[in-house]
Amino acid sequence: MTTRRIIIGISGASGFQYGVKALELLKPMDIEVHLVMSKGAEVTRAMETDYTRQQVIALADQVHAIGNLGATLSSGSFKTMGMLIAPCSMNSLGCIAHSLTSNLLTRAADVVLKERRRLVLMVRETPLNLSHINNMRTVTEMGGIIFPPVPAFYQRPKSLDDIVTHSVGRALDLFDLPVPDLPRWGDREITDQEQIS
Repeated sequence: MTTRRIIIGISGASGFQYGVKALELLKPMDIEVHLVMSKGAEVTRAMETDYTRQQVIALADQVHAIGNLGATLSSGSFKTMGMLIAPCSMNSLGCIAHSLTSNLLTRAADVVLKERRRLVLMVRETPLNLSHINNMRTVTEMGGIIFPPVPAFYQRPKSLDDIVTHSVGRALDLFDLPVPDLPRWGDREITDQEQIS
């Protein structure tokens, strides 16, 4: 594969900012980014952020309509590194777990799994019921990675953007796409005084 490609899916869970941050972090990289957003994602974009649709789609190289099941992403012959869904709703998780491919987001995820490529789901829900947990187990057994965006505080975040960036950066690590200057465990030397207190 000469062109490195990744699919970014944004579903309707709270946390539209995770998807935008993934697009922003990928922009300077030599990666062709394909974006697909669910109808629910459009709702959360308007409710949770000040981003316009045009601002978001400008961050991707190609944007695919959620209803276009004939898109390139629907075929395993279209080579990609895999797919990150950020955030991933419980509805999308359930559809992926049971191979229900009625829209392009879940079809693309299904293709990634069947082709044994990397699928990372930044699932966003709390608390979890047994169906959510079982669906996470099913996707894991199928080869997907469940990656809830749980904040890491060893980086001493100073803003919400620091927290979002760190979570998304760690998710991109799973595709071997390191984000420059991403704080990592052990990067900061802890003084004896800090250890005592």
